[in-house]
Amino acid sequence: MADTDAEAGTEGTDTGADGTTSDTDTDTATGADTGTGAAGRYRAAASALRTRMVRRIVAGGGLTDPAWRAAFAEVPRHLFVPDYQRSAHGGGQDRLTAADPDPRHRLRWLAGSYADRPIATDVVDGELLSSSSQPSLMALMCEALDVADGHRVLEIGAGTGYNAALLAHRLGPDAVTTIDLDERITAAARAHLAAYGTPAARSVTVVTGDGALGHPAGAPYDRVIATCELPAIPAAWLAQCRPGARILAPLGTGLIALTVRSATEAEGHFLATPAFFVPLRGPSTTAPAPAADDAAQAVRATRTPPRIIGNDLFRFLLTLVAGPLDLTWSPGTGTARLLAADGSTARVTADGTTRVSGPRDLWALAESAHTVFRDLGHPARSRFGLTVDGPRQWTWLDDPAGPYRWPL
Repeated sequence: MADTDAEAGTEGTDTGADGTTSDTDTDTATGADTGTGAAGRYRAAASALRTRMVRRIVAGGGLTDPAWRAAFAEVPRHLFVPDYQRSAHGGGQDRLTAADPDPRHRLRWLAGSYADRPIATDVVDGELLSSSSQPSLMALMCEALDVADGHRVLEIGAGTGYNAALLAHRLGPDAVTTIDLDERITAAARAHLAAYGTPAARSVTVVTGDGALGHPAGAPYDRVIATCELPAIPAAWLAQCRPGARILAPLGTGLIALTVRSATEAEGHFLATPAFFVPLRGPSTTAPAPAADDAAQAVRATRTPPRIIGNDLFRFLLTLVAGPLDLTWSPGTGTARLLAADGSTARVTADGTTRVSGPRDLWALAESAHTVFRDLGHPARSRFGLTVDGPRQWTWLDDPAGPYRWPL
């Protein structure tokens, strides 16, 4: 997911090769006393937590590239998430902050900033607008981006600036541009990068704008990485890439890795891993509002079991067939619910009673997808791909010209 948050500190926050941070970054981020004892304890704690985070990612098969392993070991994630929310025991949300006057609470914040899970950094009226992605997923995406020295990268979704800092660590100064629609997010990312303070981090170009339009002033790019879910690949990205460039982006509940062939053509396969991100926001991606729940409904029966909505691989296939969906499966009641941005809805109960409304019969699409899913033996994500050919885009199974194709 794209990250975001508030100011983290001051200049002078470079890290050593062993992954330890300077007194300045730790003291500023934690709000600790500047005495040698407190500073040393927080510095040691941050270094140990970062080392443990990297060790766990490596144990899970990630960070096989030493250059990326060094980036994750040396870039201090806690500087980029000085204030965040996480689920509290018994429900609700806890707010953890580097500015907490209680040292025990600050240590909880510090430990949470290095946990291998996403961090909610921007929640408005209960809606998650931005978060810092799970570090192991970030590591997978960084390696899948397949960067090389001299590459220029455009990141869609600036967030906290942490991912941009990792990219800049790997590629060096003047190599990374990151863009986000929200001025609050870009201001925070810019402040965090400045607080980290390395030449590479300070050189990141942070742009406020519609990510779907890219940033032509920094083109051409060798790599584009998105940290927000897309309904389709924006044409502007291809036009701003060199031939042979790579685009890595969340689509549905997967990650598509495209090779750019020209300013209007690209093709590639999905990675094997699932991925869940905040949707891309902006004028060019605004969808119609859903229809009211009391819209006219058609009632029929189905033989497709509603429990299939609980299957992760099937949900992925269904989003390729039907486009972005809000999917709910309730095991207790045996009920599945589907909702699309165009106002189409479907509700299926355990006895097969199906109620659909809106311009599309979403459950008919689910039935069609289930036939493919069943007959082809629950195909893995990596068998699916995406082709962009001018104004046409379609996902496919096994072969771009084969029988299983779905337009975006």
